[in-house]
Amino acid sequence: MKIKKGDTVTVIAGKDKGKEGKVLAVNVKDNTVLVESVNMVTKHTKPSAANQNGGIVTKEAPLHISNVMLMADGKATRVGFKMDGDKKVRVAKATGKVID
Repeated sequence: MKIKKGDTVTVIAGKDKGKEGKVLAVNVKDNTVLVESVNMVTKHTKPSAANQNGGIVTKEAPLHISNVMLMADGKATRVGFKMDGDKKVRVAKATGKVID
């Protein structure tokens, strides 16, 4: 995956286009990411041991990975890979800098 947990991304498509946030979770199987305070949905919950009252809760919903773009040096950029010695590293296509 070109995007990892903890990366800062911007949304490039959908109802939240232009918003930025930190990646909270990545689901490799479904190719989705959970971005902090982006794609908020309301969910009706029943009372449970964890949530005594229940009610309406707002939470983040997953976005497809193709709808987000990694932010590097304040700019959205595509991500590539290259070998740095014997280690594979992510590289920002816009600047050519190593991301991690």
